[in-house]
Amino acid sequence: MRISSLQCFILVATLSFATCQCHAQQPTPGSTEVASLPKIAGITTVFRKNSHAEVIIGRLIRGYSLNDEGPRPALTLTSLFTDQVPKSDLSRAWGTQYGFPIVDSVNEALTHGSKTLNVDGVLLVAEHGDYEKSATGNKQFPKRRLFGEVARAFEKAGRSVPVFSDKHLADNWDDAKWIYDRAKELKVPFMAGSSLPVLWRYPPVDTRRSSNIEEIVAVSYGSLDAYGFHALEMVQCLVERRAGGETGVRSVQCLTGDEVWEARDAGLFSSQLYEATVDRLPVKRWTKRNKTLEESVREPVLWMVEYRDGLRASILTLNGAATCWTAAWKYAGEKRIESTRFQVQEERPYGHFTFLVQGFEKMIETGKPTWPVERTLLTSGILDALLTSKLNGGEKLATPWLDVRYTSDYEWKQPPEPTVEATSK
Repeated sequence: MRISSLQCFILVATLSFATCQCHAQQPTPGSTEVASLPKIAGITTVFRKNSHAEVIIGRLIRGYSLNDEGPRPALTLTSLFTDQVPKSDLSRAWGTQYGFPIVDSVNEALTHGSKTLNVDGVLLVAEHGDYEKSATGNKQFPKRRLFGEVARAFEKAGRSVPVFSDKHLADNWDDAKWIYDRAKELKVPFMAGSSLPVLWRYPPVDTRRSSNIEEIVAVSYGSLDAYGFHALEMVQCLVERRAGGETGVRSVQCLTGDEVWEARDAGLFSSQLYEATVDRLPVKRWTKRNKTLEESVREPVLWMVEYRDGLRASILTLNGAATCWTAAWKYAGEKRIESTRFQVQEERPYGHFTFLVQGFEKMIETGKPTWPVERTLLTSGILDALLTSKLNGGEKLATPWLDVRYTSDYEWKQPPEPTVEATSK
């Protein structure tokens, strides 16, 4: 079922009021009240319609509903840098219309041309644009370069402000770890990641905190680099709550084609959990074609992740059958299986991005990350390792460098229910 624009507006307005009643009172761009709001610099690759930059940074410009009406973040965009300017660029027209400057460098975005830091936070959104892919098939967005320029401005100013970096830290482990270490060195309040950990779940369940999760199986779809990252963040936000916290990853392996079904039949992952994830798919597309699921998926992909404490995670990309993300898990010593579907809104105004912006806003208010950046450091590294395994013919890859240990006190809560469920294809 699809959520209408009006229903989404009601959803977002309700959420914004419940989260921070002051949102309902926020001034529109250009008003004198804007000057008192925290000043945010936007650093992007491209700013076009429906890009991540537009649906994240655009909420500071046009409000949560992206239509100049209703609630908006208690933040103001004071500068925008775009690394590329395609023909579809919106930033120049919007800068004129809404009164924010388009600048020529990252440093200028943060300093406004002065010798000091002149912003209260940074939104780094590098997700679209004309960039080459790596040998593993991961698109090489200039995240290290852009964050490096942010870091240089912080270092020169002698202080740092909160930064949110959209999706993975970088397309490869070396750059991701460099960014993480640099942020630590400069004491940057730092967050990153996917919208999946913060959006709607059907049913609205989470893993039990401090429980002994034995195994988790998930279903994904889409491209392995972009959508596969979302799947990893979905799994990680569930398993990081287990007893003892996150321990890091011992090894990964990527199988494709018939090897996926052979692995299932050989018991390399739980068939019960697999069936539970499939049952959570809202539409069984293969049944309408009088086919089996296996016949509908031309090129299945299986990611197997072994954690250092023995936890096993398996993620199946099932293009042709799946159109959303689902997960199922079980606890040691228990027969009961829990499962859920993670659901985005697949039409404007893409309400799930509201929850990312609100997480960033909370960090601006408190000076502390709303969820741990270590989650995204680990998922960035897992993705790079899995794509390397695929490149090397599906070999099992030991990953001693993914010794990423952390605990998370983040508590997910189901966003206010729309009149109908969030969009599903």
